Amino acid sequence: MIKIYHNPRCRKSREGLAIVESSGKDFKIINYLEEVPTKEELRKVLSYLSLSPDQLVRKNEAIWKEKFKGSILSDEQIIDAMIKYPKLIERPIVIKGDKAVIGRPSETIIELLGQ
Repeated sequence: MIKIYHNPRCRKSREGLAIVESSGKDFKIINYLEEVPTKEELRKVLSYLSLSPDQLVRKNEAIWKEKFKGSILSDEQIIDAMIKYPKLIERPIVIKGDKAVIGRPSETIIELLGQ
């Protein structure tokens, strides 16, 4: 089953969801602002993306700038920050099997779903 970590207020996330919906495949929407991923889930997503926690953070978010910018944080501290403030998680994230993409640009979702 395909999963999409989705923020309905985000234009790029809505575009990503439209692509997933149009694929005709079964999928699950995870509104990660309400269904905050656990540490284990976030680690799994990071491994599917082949990214470090630092690469999944939205560094232009006000929360990041106010609380973390300029700090030297371990991967665990960054994961903890994303769990405490899920708005920091880049979006949308689409997972298919053990592969995932961040839907920026949206074409990455089309490529993933075609595999």
